[in-house]
Amino acid sequence: MSGVRLPDGSVHTFGGGTAFASSHAAPKKRIAFAAAHVVARPTGETVPGAPAELDWRATLAFRRHLWALGLGVAEAMDTAQRGMGLDYPVTRELIRRSAAEARADGGRIVAGVGTDQLPTGPAGLADIRRAYAEQLADVRESGAVPVLMCSRQLAAAARDADDYLSVYGELIAASDVPVVLHWLGEMFDPALAGYWGTSDVDTATETVLTLIKAHSAKVDGIKVSLLDAAHEVALRRRLPAGVRLYTGDDFNYPELIRGDAEGWSDALLGIFDPIAPAASAALAALDRDDAAEYDRILAPTVPLSRHIFAAPTFYYKTGIVFLAWLAGHQDHFLMVGGLHSGRSVPHLVRAAVLADAAGLIPDPDLAAARLRAFLTVAGVQQ
Repeated sequence: MSGVRLPDGSVHTFGGGTAFASSHAAPKKRIAFAAAHVVARPTGETVPGAPAELDWRATLAFRRHLWALGLGVAEAMDTAQRGMGLDYPVTRELIRRSAAEARADGGRIVAGVGTDQLPTGPAGLADIRRAYAEQLADVRESGAVPVLMCSRQLAAAARDADDYLSVYGELIAASDVPVVLHWLGEMFDPALAGYWGTSDVDTATETVLTLIKAHSAKVDGIKVSLLDAAHEVALRRRLPAGVRLYTGDDFNYPELIRGDAEGWSDALLGIFDPIAPAASAALAALDRDDAAEYDRILAPTVPLSRHIFAAPTFYYKTGIVFLAWLAGHQDHFLMVGGLHSGRSVPHLVRAAVLADAAGLIPDPDLAAARLRAFLTVAGVQQ
């Protein structure tokens, strides 16, 4: 097995392949969703501003890979480039196709409900309500469980916390199944600054709790992506009985999912896309009450995740798709909206090395050949 010459002049030789199983039963002690990426059609217009074109075969095959590992799929979330290349007509079709695949596979699926079919620019609250309602109907028609996503338009239009409580209250009441709420920090999307009507996290937390307590029978849980473990634990302990906290903390997920004597977080994570085999094996260890094995498996994934989600965090999708290409889940490294240019060559090389250290390269020869080709195009002689 030959090595790959890296930009710094060193040579990396990929290890002997993953030791993780390709299938697992669904975990029993935690609920875990992987927010899945989409695969672009490589001969399409993969440029900024062009309508998204997907490779449906590869996109749906990756979801079957996640279900085979016992993980649920969080569909059409920010990992799938909502608001960063994935337009709503394709989003609607993605949800429809993925939900049909989930029924056929017996897999768990939730799907994002947002307002991104609205034109860019200011929108009134009435239009925002209609957009949310349209997407909620689309998701429920597909059979997926709705995730009420943060809305850029609502962040811009809402005057105060009462506007959020009103809009979300109507949506929750309109759903025929319990929903998952969604709190995405501005590090993931700067347009969401001041969400819930304030830039103060403690004040926003009180608004969120007011909403959940008013509708607790129809709130399955809330996904929190603020990259603040202490805040997440404090919020989790204040949730009404039966309402789950789904961690979206791609920095501190092992400790939050493991939990403590007072409880734990379930998971809805972008990092579970590239580390799915390790996440599945770790959750199986947790089912056996083997916390040491759980920690051992996930420990080397944390440096990888912190690297992929490093600032500017919203470009984390680029690293995830790059690793999917190296792992053989797709035949190319191109993304809708031209997002494959979102990270530098050194950043992506470092992601590959860290993924190898975490045991996440299933075919070392394939990964080496692809990384070598990528670096050759980048001008790094092999």
